[in-house]
Amino acid sequence: MTTSLGDLAELVRSKNAGPFWLTIDVFLATEHDYIRARNSLLTDPAHIAAVFEVPASTVRIFTLPNLNAIKVSLPRPHVQGSLRDTDLHGGQQYVPLLAIPVD
Repeated sequence: MTTSLGDLAELVRSKNAGPFWLTIDVFLATEHDYIRARNSLLTDPAHIAAVFEVPASTVRIFTLPNLNAIKVSLPRPHVQGSLRDTDLHGGQQYVPLLAIPVD
């Protein structure tokens, strides 16, 4: 059965990881849900790069099985606080990942 990451995850959040990087945290309720998310496009650097329009080589993905969590780090599209920055705290950047299908 396929569902979306947004329906499966307990919590998805994004935040600044300094003025040049964003980090997105995905927390899952169970080990089974974690494995489903780990096996999805969420852990594919090429997919994340395409969604956020950054080079795949700059995407960092950390799987944390003891926490049932996955962390994705990537360069911010614009430096924090610059004139083109539309999300000063990076708090809304996770939204495009909610639609990722999870088997």
